[in-house]
Amino acid sequence: MLNGAERARLTVVLVGARNPSNIGAAARAMHDFGFSDLRVVNEYGASFEAAQLEAKSAVAASTVMENARLFASVAEAVADCHVVVGTTAIGEREMRQVVEPLRVTAPKMTAALQGGDGRVALLFGSEKTGLTNEQLSHCNLLTTIPMYQPECARHLSMNLGQSVAVCLYELAREGFEGARALPVKHEAAATGEDRERLTQLLLDAMHAVGYTRRYPQNASETLVRQLAQQLGGSHREAMTWMGFLRQVLWRERGEGK
Repeated sequence: MLNGAERARLTVVLVGARNPSNIGAAARAMHDFGFSDLRVVNEYGASFEAAQLEAKSAVAASTVMENARLFASVAEAVADCHVVVGTTAIGEREMRQVVEPLRVTAPKMTAALQGGDGRVALLFGSEKTGLTNEQLSHCNLLTTIPMYQPECARHLSMNLGQSVAVCLYELAREGFEGARALPVKHEAAATGEDRERLTQLLLDAMHAVGYTRRYPQNASETLVRQLAQQLGGSHREAMTWMGFLRQVLWRERGEGK
């Protein structure tokens, strides 16, 4: 589990992102998983400025966008980072470095964040071209998100915001310090008496609607009792089914007319 100080040492770097909505979606994913340091590498600042001004897709992530910074090169963006991890879909390119699946790389990133005061950078390329080999050369580790590849697919590409969310989830999946535990629902199990009453009501309802006459092989007491075991796992479930069956019998007997 990464604490707040450790999450603050993770830097997300978007390289070549030109769509303000994609930048905003990445910022929202960062906010949702407790990360805050966003850096954008782009020689064209218009999309970055538009994302900061409008941030339409950065719902609840305005602070991330307000504090995001623009850089002219990857080298400048990761200058203060001790570990740099690049993401790639690989495709048909010839890789010059080892590429690991995200499930293997994520624990290494977590260990680096927990092991000292150094920063860890996580780089994402544009959806169109990804990170170039030159940009990947700045990385200590390369990782990829496993993706399904149809036979007709020429280039695998995941939406930038989705890619950021998947990677950050892997880092934050153990939860957050101080988070409320999910409520545990305790329900009383159905008793033998509950199941016998439910069995009898099922048999009565089957008889009332003519089911036992039409399909006697499906209405044996043994088979119906087995069905009652499945319907009435808890006392509340058994009582719900019994209430429903009583209404069926009430109407079939003409008492509801």
